[in-house]
Amino acid sequence: MDDPALVEAVIAGDQDAFGRLVERETGSVFRVCYRVLGRVHDAQDATQETFVIAYRALPTYRGDGSLAAWLARIATRQALRTASRRTETASLDVDASAETPGRAMDPVSELVEAERAGAIRAAVAQLPEPYREVVVLRFFAELSLGEISIATGRPLGTVKSHLHRGLARLRDRLGVEAAA
Repeated sequence: MDDPALVEAVIAGDQDAFGRLVERETGSVFRVCYRVLGRVHDAQDATQETFVIAYRALPTYRGDGSLAAWLARIATRQALRTASRRTETASLDVDASAETPGRAMDPVSELVEAERAGAIRAAVAQLPEPYREVVVLRFFAELSLGEISIATGRPLGTVKSHLHRGLARLRDRLGVEAAA
């Protein structure tokens, strides 16, 4: 079932259609939330909330872009809201295996990787809008620049500019030298 037909069916009250939508898009929505939040439990909660928000907002879906991109934008905003509300607590569990099963790393490497990922997530969360949204949609939701343009309603040139400026601010925050 294509996106417009699926949306129409859900709006008409077809619960099975909403179930198909959730089943089809849960993986990508969860990945966006997990990449922003870095914790499986938080990502699951944000994924669930994303679908609640999407269900309520489906009548406003214009169909300009893909339903997946629309959901990714909702997921991004929900994950960022969740990240801004939570207080950081140290965890003794390294959850690197959730993203890359079968990868065996020594505990020190896992800890370093987890700290690096946490620092990147924290730096992205501190970016001002609109840079934060564009960076998250591009690298966490893995949307193309064209999809971001459609999802946000911004011209492609503006999206490119926001991405460039956002990445420059991230490099400054993280102390990464730009490749020459």
